[in-house]
Amino acid sequence: MSTSQPRVLLLGFGAIGRQLATLFDSDEFDVSAFVREASVHRERGTLGVSVHDENLSSLIDSHDIVVECAGVPAVKEFGAEVVARGKDLVLTSVGALADPVARRALLSGPGKVHVISGAIGGFDLWAAVAEANAVDTVKIRTTKNAPALVQDWMNDKERERLETATEPFVLFSGTPTNAIKKFPSNVNVSVALAWATRGRGASDDELLQKSLERVSVELIAAPNLKETRHDIEVSGSAGSFTLGSQSAPSPVNPKTSAITALSVAHTLRQALQQCFEG
Repeated sequence: MSTSQPRVLLLGFGAIGRQLATLFDSDEFDVSAFVREASVHRERGTLGVSVHDENLSSLIDSHDIVVECAGVPAVKEFGAEVVARGKDLVLTSVGALADPVARRALLSGPGKVHVISGAIGGFDLWAAVAEANAVDTVKIRTTKNAPALVQDWMNDKERERLETATEPFVLFSGTPTNAIKKFPSNVNVSVALAWATRGRGASDDELLQKSLERVSVELIAAPNLKETRHDIEVSGSAGSFTLGSQSAPSPVNPKTSAITALSVAHTLRQALQQCFEG
């Protein structure tokens, strides 16, 4: 890794990427972004970020680290190339790890994947009890503003129920893998929780697969809700632990928590520190 100003490549430059750019000190990183159509972003203003829509392989090679902030489909399309070229990847769309094919490609290296905690905390606690094989059950209940949960695959009746809801109701109950298929922009946190509680003793691929089967997800749609709420319960031989958090939505994209970009910036700085120490 270079000893000069670290070069950071963003995959995507939407709500998270643009907020992220404002969180960096002016002399902290040399930041570029790879997008579908650079001209669109240049017209909006790039906040000092160099924007490109060609030569991704060269961009990956010329940067010290890559930060994905473009969604699960983008991870599946470009993520494997990043780690295959030996670059570390800060993963924002953690839901991509629920797909076995994408997961194996991302975790096969030689580059390392750094998973953000996103809208929840307590990762150190969850990881500690999981590594001691002291976890039996893991549950997460996410409550979001009902209209923000409308999906393209929904029929008119399902959309209307969300848009006209007068009281909270359970919209989904199941595993993170099924949750991320239906709500790819809303429940990445459930896969992040599975990652945190995967434990140790086998490959990350095997550990995460078992953890994804153990985590129970409940998605609640609530009308007129301004802040997203996450309630987590982890129990086992080490005891029972609960964590509740409320996070404001992104002012640009209500499907994303405002704290997500803060988590990405924190994870990025930690990842770069590990690279320097390594």
